[in-house]
Amino acid sequence: MKIARQREDVVDFGIKMLEAGLTCGTGGNLSVLDPDQNLVAITPSGIPYPEMAPEDVLVMTLEGDVIEGDRKPSSEAGFHLALYHHRPDVQAVVHTHSVYATTFACLNREILPVHYLVGFSGHKVPLAPYATYGTKELADSIVQHIRNYNAVLLANHGLVSVGKDLMSALNVAQEIEFVARVYYQAQSIGDPVILAQDQMDEVIEKFKDYGPQPK
Repeated sequence: MKIARQREDVVDFGIKMLEAGLTCGTGGNLSVLDPDQNLVAITPSGIPYPEMAPEDVLVMTLEGDVIEGDRKPSSEAGFHLALYHHRPDVQAVVHTHSVYATTFACLNREILPVHYLVGFSGHKVPLAPYATYGTKELADSIVQHIRNYNAVLLANHGLVSVGKDLMSALNVAQEIEFVARVYYQAQSIGDPVILAQDQMDEVIEKFKDYGPQPK
């Protein structure tokens, strides 16, 4: 089985995404790139995450050809591949329908730095204008608006997050969902205070040393 470890990771992180409440049913999708072979492992279309097996996960080239797997690839395979072409630093893509982030997406509003943890995305979470799911127009919109951020809202749709691996991409999605919920709740009481550019610059610089460090 080609890129077996990556296909197993897709199954494992699909379940993690579901258990974290970032999607429901068969919604959302995820993929991971094997940079040595330039092959992508991506979720199949329409299979519940708890029922998915590594053999169900599709293996695709960066040009979009399925080279292993009998299932139909995710309808959003196009924007996954577009992100890998656009961002050499990205090796994993996670697409969620998390409730609070999607609420902002449906308002067509960016998530501003109401909390410093928005720094997992960057200085904010930008918004990609609406395009029908599974289309080249959506892929182009995502690539155009994500720029150097680690997350982007899809208007009237959901969230896409990226990272160096699936753990990183999923962490971004979880942290942004937390910020979106705080932002929503703060607005229900009053006017949230938005962090300044220089404050977020400092946060993003500190994030470079975040997490376990080499001994």
